[in-house]
Amino acid sequence: MPLETPGTTVGVVGGGQLGRMLGEAATPLGIDLVVSDPTPDAPAAPAVRDQVVGDFDDEATIRELGERADVLTYEIELADPDALERVSEATGTPVHPAPETLRTIQDKLVQKRRLQEAGVPVPDFQQVDSAEDLRAALEELGYPAMLKAREGGYDGRGNVPVESPEEVDEAFAAIDGPAMVEAFVDFERELAVMGCLGDGERDTFPVTETIHEAEILRETVSPARTTPEVRERAREVVRDVLDVMDGRGVFGVELFEADGEILLNEIAPRPHNSGHWTIEGCHTSQFEQHLRAVTGLPLGTTERRAPTVSKNILGDVPDGERWRARLDGVESVLARDRAALHWYGKREVYRLRKMGHVTLVGDGETVGGAADGTVGESAGEALLEEVRDATEPLTFVE
Repeated sequence: MPLETPGTTVGVVGGGQLGRMLGEAATPLGIDLVVSDPTPDAPAAPAVRDQVVGDFDDEATIRELGERADVLTYEIELADPDALERVSEATGTPVHPAPETLRTIQDKLVQKRRLQEAGVPVPDFQQVDSAEDLRAALEELGYPAMLKAREGGYDGRGNVPVESPEEVDEAFAAIDGPAMVEAFVDFERELAVMGCLGDGERDTFPVTETIHEAEILRETVSPARTTPEVRERAREVVRDVLDVMDGRGVFGVELFEADGEILLNEIAPRPHNSGHWTIEGCHTSQFEQHLRAVTGLPLGTTERRAPTVSKNILGDVPDGERWRARLDGVESVLARDRAALHWYGKREVYRLRKMGHVTLVGDGETVGGAADGTVGESAGEALLEEVRDATEPLTFVE
């Protein structure tokens, strides 16, 4: 791809924080981004060439993107795969990852069935279409279990734990639509791997430990505080997942580690929160890698620079309230060596909304000079303690 100005244009369905960070990664590559988003002046707008205002699944909006772009991609699963396919056929603009991949992943039940058929280890699961179905399924799977909306869930939304038979009716009513139920996994830790599919290339980023609370990702630690054998098994599972995916791009793969074994949790066909640490922590970020992949450029190295942790900045305002986004205490982060603050540019904050993140990269003195995953748990714990201390003063103010 010869470099010129203007350069290759990538159309992105979605203009949230992922679109914003894709825009930041695109500029050094000579790539221009045009995003679509229903919110005028979306978070990605300052970092991209242009924004088309329209719903994620609106075919006319996607058509405009397709007419302006050399390749289409998406940063949110609410994109319509049928519309993407029709626009691609009409404009000749390729879509990566392929619309068929998006179809598979959008429906969690279809996703699990397809991966199970491919031999990917998954928790026991069943389709449930009513509270009676759920009650019958739980007689086999046992309590507790996780009830999941088949479509549309994110950041813990659409996931309802069911602890006892008395909670069945309320749990199913909370989902309010097609659902599936998964057996509870008594995991030791949650892991994530960003998988990469390029033009004839395949790779994985280092295995990351993910720390959740109330189904929302709070922190990541890389390398994951587990054994080298478990890390290698996690990458093996992700390589098997990639074999099922169609098209090019980066895929966020969430995993459970249980009794030394790896089970698939969920997949995102795009850059993912669990890979934000790669911006400072790797020689190639997940966002640069996604752009390299969808445009057919050679993939970059996935090598980690040093052990790295990240912490999400979540809205801490009272439940049910919405405030103008004003974050106080940022000096505590900026005063730290090797700490990086990422602000997503959202204008409104509400409880637990992801507003930004902070990354902290270790140095040789802090982590014993090891970046290859051979460091002990104390390295990750020391970095976690430091990033928690740095972000503790952060708070939103009216």
